[in-house]
Amino acid sequence: MTRVWNFSAGPAVLPEAVLQQAADEMLDWRGRGLSVMEMSHRGAEFTEIFETARSNFRNLLNIPESHDVLFIQGGAIGQNAIVPLNLSAGFTQAAFVNTGSWSKKTFQEFKKYGEAISVVSNLSGNSSDSDYPASAYIPDCGDIPALVNRQNFAYLHYCDNETIGGVEFHGQIEALASQLDCPVVADMSSNILSREFDVSQYGLIYGGAQKNIGPAGLTFVLINKELLGRSLSICPSAFEFKTVSENGSMYNTPPTYSIYIAGLVFEWLLKQGGVAWAQAEAKRKSDLLYNYLDQSEFFRSPVAPADRSRMNIPFVLADENLNATFLSQAGERGLVQLKGHKSVGGMRASIYNAMPYEGVAELVDFMRDFEAEVV
Repeated sequence: MTRVWNFSAGPAVLPEAVLQQAADEMLDWRGRGLSVMEMSHRGAEFTEIFETARSNFRNLLNIPESHDVLFIQGGAIGQNAIVPLNLSAGFTQAAFVNTGSWSKKTFQEFKKYGEAISVVSNLSGNSSDSDYPASAYIPDCGDIPALVNRQNFAYLHYCDNETIGGVEFHGQIEALASQLDCPVVADMSSNILSREFDVSQYGLIYGGAQKNIGPAGLTFVLINKELLGRSLSICPSAFEFKTVSENGSMYNTPPTYSIYIAGLVFEWLLKQGGVAWAQAEAKRKSDLLYNYLDQSEFFRSPVAPADRSRMNIPFVLADENLNATFLSQAGERGLVQLKGHKSVGGMRASIYNAMPYEGVAELVDFMRDFEAEVV
């Protein structure tokens, strides 16, 4: 069997070693005679899987005791509603940093529960997702403390990495967190475990698992325990963080198999060298592709160099009439899922932790060959 180089934005590539172990354990988990899919979520076998996964996640991110780790069904879009339901009691407003499609969705969703205030944005008030690539940069965030502290906000929300626009924060909001009168909430779906950062600076971090952690269907929530109990009365009990926390993420049946795969990914990452290794690899891989794009006469990155994502790299061809040919020939070379998001077009290479350096090198080699044929 020949595996392709999968550049999908999510669900995304998983480490081959993880897939192989999951295959080996599919029918018989460690001699217990049953699959993880068949285990009771309250049984001794799955309890061991769950506790190990949560402990390794804590170790990888150096999560302090001030924060709880929750595993919940769903995804980041679901959290766009679940977060305000959990953090808005006693507040009527929340502040938002809008830097692309996903932060904008979060901004719009909050309007069902209160007044959403955009304090920093690279999108005009009536803009759509098609503003890209004009919006492919991170605005100046220096005035955020002055803008936020003058009002009583439930929290400040931002998306740490925009998978569609290809822009990523590089610590700007984290550096301001201690200056704010409200907690910082971050969507880290697409770059969690790819860089070291200080979890204690955040009130809440959430994300879908299907990019750097495991299969779709699992959401992680890292929450400062002081924020538990701020939920609106209409918050469903199964998604109330305080209830989920008090029940160890077992208030209802969790997505057991997704947690199992996540646990295998955590173990794999620890064996590689942890988040420090992932951060170095992310730089090495993204530098390889960006360096080629910057010297190419045919391909171009539309993202401001200082704000480029290390996980999701959009690029465009000088002649868009060749897009289909590029994708077809890439597929013949075993390079798949390179088509850009439908809202912006072009191409996109997602190079999460599980994408080896060799896959990015293969992509650059193909792009160089393609360019030589058409220029």
